[in-house]
Amino acid sequence: MRLQFKHQKFQQDATNAVCDIFAGQPYSSINYRLDSGDNIVLHDNAWANAKVQIDDNTILERINKIQRENQIAVSKKLEGKYNLTIEMETGVGKTYTYIKTIFELNKRYGWSKFIIVVPSVAIREGVYKSLQITQEHFAQEYSKKIRFFVYNSQRLNEIERFASDNAINAMIINSQAFNAKGKDARRIYMELDEFRSRKPIDVIAKTNPILIIDEPQSVEGPKTKEGLKKFNPLFILRYSATHKKDSIYNMVYRLDAVEAYNKKLVKRIAVKGITQKGITATEGFVYLEKINLSEKAPTAMLQFDVKGATTIRKKTMKVNEGFNLYDNSGELDEYKNNYVVSSINGKEDYIEFLNGKRVYIGQVCGEVNEEQLRRIQIRETILSHLDMEKKLYNKGIKVLSLFFIDEVSHYKQYDEDGQAQNGIFAKMFEEEYEKVLNEFQLDLDSDSYREYLENISANKTHAGYFSIDKKGRMQNGKISKKENTSEDVDAYDLIMKDKERLLSFDEPVRFIFSHSALREGWDNPNVFQICTLKQSNSEIRKRQEVGRGLRLCVNQKGERMDETVWGEDVQDINTLTIIASESYDSFAKALQSELAEVLENRPKVVSRELFEGKIIKNNKGNQIIIDKDMVDTIYYDLVSNKYIDRKGNLTDKYYEDRKEDNIEFSPEIKEYTSSILDIIDSIYNEKSIDIANAYDTNVELKLNVEKYNMKEFQNLWSRINKKAIYEVEFDSKDFINKAIDALNRKLHVTKIYFKIEKGQLDKIKSKDDLLSGTAFVKETRNEYDSKNISVANSSVKYDLVGKLVEGTGLIRKDILAILVGLEKNVFNQFKNNPEEFIIKATNLINEEKATTIIGHVEYSLLDKTYDIDVFTENTLKGKLDVNAMKTRKHLYDNLVYDSKVERNFATELEASDKVAVYVKLPNKFFIPTPVGRYNPDWAIAFYEGSVKHIYFVAETKGTMSSIELRTIENSKIDCAKKYFEKLKSDDVIYDVVNSYDELLDIISK
Repeated sequence: MRLQFKHQKFQQDATNAVCDIFAGQPYSSINYRLDSGDNIVLHDNAWANAKVQIDDNTILERINKIQRENQIAVSKKLEGKYNLTIEMETGVGKTYTYIKTIFELNKRYGWSKFIIVVPSVAIREGVYKSLQITQEHFAQEYSKKIRFFVYNSQRLNEIERFASDNAINAMIINSQAFNAKGKDARRIYMELDEFRSRKPIDVIAKTNPILIIDEPQSVEGPKTKEGLKKFNPLFILRYSATHKKDSIYNMVYRLDAVEAYNKKLVKRIAVKGITQKGITATEGFVYLEKINLSEKAPTAMLQFDVKGATTIRKKTMKVNEGFNLYDNSGELDEYKNNYVVSSINGKEDYIEFLNGKRVYIGQVCGEVNEEQLRRIQIRETILSHLDMEKKLYNKGIKVLSLFFIDEVSHYKQYDEDGQAQNGIFAKMFEEEYEKVLNEFQLDLDSDSYREYLENISANKTHAGYFSIDKKGRMQNGKISKKENTSEDVDAYDLIMKDKERLLSFDEPVRFIFSHSALREGWDNPNVFQICTLKQSNSEIRKRQEVGRGLRLCVNQKGERMDETVWGEDVQDINTLTIIASESYDSFAKALQSELAEVLENRPKVVSRELFEGKIIKNNKGNQIIIDKDMVDTIYYDLVSNKYIDRKGNLTDKYYEDRKEDNIEFSPEIKEYTSSILDIIDSIYNEKSIDIANAYDTNVELKLNVEKYNMKEFQNLWSRINKKAIYEVEFDSKDFINKAIDALNRKLHVTKIYFKIEKGQLDKIKSKDDLLSGTAFVKETRNEYDSKNISVANSSVKYDLVGKLVEGTGLIRKDILAILVGLEKNVFNQFKNNPEEFIIKATNLINEEKATTIIGHVEYSLLDKTYDIDVFTENTLKGKLDVNAMKTRKHLYDNLVYDSKVERNFATELEASDKVAVYVKLPNKFFIPTPVGRYNPDWAIAFYEGSVKHIYFVAETKGTMSSIELRTIENSKIDCAKKYFEKLKSDDVIYDVVNSYDELLDIISK
């Protein structure tokens, strides 16, 4: 398998945030002679990055503009020349983004020398692997490849080639290779005989490299900061998810944990917390695994002690009310005191015994040693793994689980002959896997999944990824005392080489055991469970723990299962479950606390300062800067709607209405609602990221076959289950005219100015005058726009038509027609700033193209239809009274709803005497559109004879104004209307409603 990569808007935005700062920089590089130090020419054509030719004021203005657009605090000055900070959450593709930025900087400006500075072996190996697996992807886009290598002081020829090669070159270097002094001075600073008496650093510095610092908070100590200067960098880019507060320089892009979560770019986090209650055996050992409410009467999976012929063992059984532990344990005395199940409470997740004792899900009562706790963790990991695998197997997504351990001997041991044997955790795993699998297979409906499980033995489905010694045996390896991470190249090499192989169903390994020190620099997108089997004195920060599994999963083709593929419920399948050796509350609180540390730059309360000066857009994309009057209006609306309290804290009402898309603003600012909400969403508190309790899904939906076979539903289903394809035909001339009009109205390109200031040293009164710069008096200032500076443009030739063809996908003839139609003053802007002209023109043409295409979609019905599989393929789960409700008329025994609007709508359907059966349509039922798959919310069948016997397909929304619905959503709805028109069924109606009453009004008309 090869991982597939695709263009994602947020990664392009992060790239543009850096590249747009230098718009107008001539495309060039410096050619010089590389000699040996003895005037012996080694290469006539060595290459260096050309210096930045944009003046500092223009650079700062552009940084400020980008900061306002990205809702980032505006910098008052350039912090270095130049330092740019990019914040990106773990798992969203930080490394991919800066590799893309390398290509884009080369494409726009000709810069070709890059140095990636990393803090550890782990990250170094991860970066090297990323450069390898993205080579073909970027080569297709840019028709170039990067020549990359890891710095090694023994391979000095690579440094020489770095300088002399005119292709894109990237060197990866550990900060430890250059930040030592004195006796510990590194070879990089030495005049080396084998390097013709030159210093490697001198050769590198002459290339004016662009430095990319990966995880600067771990790199930039005082020594390293000094060492970085010796590279003579053109500028420095800093990428991390956790920048230190005092090391953020001119931040131009931010995609932190809150935004990544809210945009569904990473997995949702759920926690299975395991807690101990009681410490003596007299209380009786009881572990409550789960509660099942989908059967006629509630049942619970309970683990307890059972007396065997020679010893006492643990047994897990499905129990119901009235189950007597004393009778079923072989009459163990520990259960003699009324250990009879008196109630099973699915709402609050506990069982109660006649003796009054309560046990909650994930709770262990009685005497439990550490070994037993680890066994429970392993069992829970296997259970979560199989539940997720059952859900995803038929979708072609392989599920992986990861165990972190502190000692290799707990996984693998070796006898005197060097023969490998299972350690305690491997033994536990195989024992528990066999037990769980036997119970699990009883409820399986899928024959293919059952066959898959049967073909994988317990001992083949787990593997260890550890450092290997000379005898081929696993070992703990070297651990950095400073970072407490592994320094073993071979351990990372092993796990990263197997990254793609592990994603294939042909590879039986599904459970990975790894050293807890291997916790950064690698991850696998299909890790869905992480369990840390750590000793009591082991410390792993929660963010590091979850970081190995945050990336969105991929299928067997290597395609990323994001929102564009899966739809808005992408996090239903992309959920990372942490099996913790502590309570859910304890783990969630600790993780939120760590997030608060790294998100300290986010505002904590709503204030007027939060809005003032920010750039926002209306529904048409027009930008304005928020002034004081608008701030007053926003603030008044938030207070009057009770969205903030007196201290500026966001209220529960805000979060509820935000989730329901039900935020109301005054008419004069209504069109800016989306942008204003983006600013408000920058507030961080514990409600910003929902860390779910993994035990909360206690209802599993089951299809009611009787309702499925009802004639009312079958009549409805036969009318709407047609699959379709679409075609787009539109008038090119009309589109060209609209594109010309849009460009003439909206295209505005800023001029490039070069500033020359002259001054002289005045009378010096004190040392402070020199330090502050006040001793210099400015005499004159001249500004020249780019048309007066021949140097700025003479070396650059732009294929304007070709660039626009590349950016829009249109043919050259249509692009030429658009350009010919532009007003002279609009087209002349190209000379002022070619790069910005191309970028803005491309965006405006693409916007017009999207609008035109949606207006010309035509559907054709296929002979193929959807069948019952769309209702049975997915295992839907929910939590009663949280996001699930019992039903009588739904196609399933329960309903899982996404919002209060959906819950209220379903309640009204249940109460109506006209409704025969309804269903919240599963994701497998969709209508293809040019802007992605569209999945209607509901299908409703009425009883014959009622309301003219109409069948209704509905989309429920909290707000009905088409202006307030997202553009992409409106486009999908427009396409859906065309699809249903194509069905030509007079008794099927499709519309958008916000209540059942509105639905009836539409039918009555």
